[in-house]
Amino acid sequence: MDTMRERFTAVTTRLLDEDPRLAAVLAVISSDRLKEGAARHPDRVIDVGIREQLLVSVAGGLALSGMRPIVHTFASFLVERPFEQVKLDLGHQGTGAVLVSSGASYDIASGGRTHQGPGDVALLDTLDGWTVHVPGHPDEAEELLRHAAADGDNRVYVRLSEHANREALPISPGHFQRVREGGRGVVVAVGPMLDAVREAVEGLDVTVLYASTVRPFDAEGLRAEVGRADAADVVLVEPYLAGTSVSFAAEALADVPHRVLGLGTAREELRRYGTWREHVAAHGLDAAGLRERITGFLR
Repeated sequence: MDTMRERFTAVTTRLLDEDPRLAAVLAVISSDRLKEGAARHPDRVIDVGIREQLLVSVAGGLALSGMRPIVHTFASFLVERPFEQVKLDLGHQGTGAVLVSSGASYDIASGGRTHQGPGDVALLDTLDGWTVHVPGHPDEAEELLRHAAADGDNRVYVRLSEHANREALPISPGHFQRVREGGRGVVVAVGPMLDAVREAVEGLDVTVLYASTVRPFDAEGLRAEVGRADAADVVLVEPYLAGTSVSFAAEALADVPHRVLGLGTAREELRRYGTWREHVAAHGLDAAGLRERITGFLR
């Protein structure tokens, strides 16, 4: 199976052929993988070098001229480093773009803290009007990228990861999908966390919802599933900063007595390199770690 990043560059190359309004804006990362698209469309594949603030500012300028920019680099360089430009050159100016990250929270663990971005979605939550997709499989990444590219002039963030589920699910952007039904509570698995969640809740009487789009948050879908359950206990399992979506779940259930547990990457910095799989386990996001915390919460 190809990776989400490999699928992104292949699909972006085809999208450039299909839609003359699209442009790809890069900061060195993945430029080698878009050589074919750059050769065919040299005026619409722009590499600004290692200048991430300029990366986003160029995207804002392209959007103001009527283009639909697809902007790409690692998550920490796309959201955190140029955050002022994301806030001003896109948000404040009311322009749209598709930001596509790779590296996720700690895919590039060997790169150290500079290459880790567990706070990206939480940071975007401080801004208005962002759609956030977190695919769990390369097939989902392709579908969500195509959806984002055609999404008018909206601001969209597509978060890609080396971590992926074994199988893709049919997706409906903006809606949670029920993949398992139970009565003791609801577990929401975001993107690549689905396989571990399914293993972790084996034998437990819980509903599992799958989310490949987390903003806007599907408040109506969550309310409906909680209403079907015997207990209003909700566990959110996210592949980024723990608790990122807790306030959204609490708001959705504001008039319902409920409990919410947010699981994800801890705020504590892990100061060893390792691999992304080792970071998953260290943050308690593997099946064994999730099982322990979910059963303890529901108990």
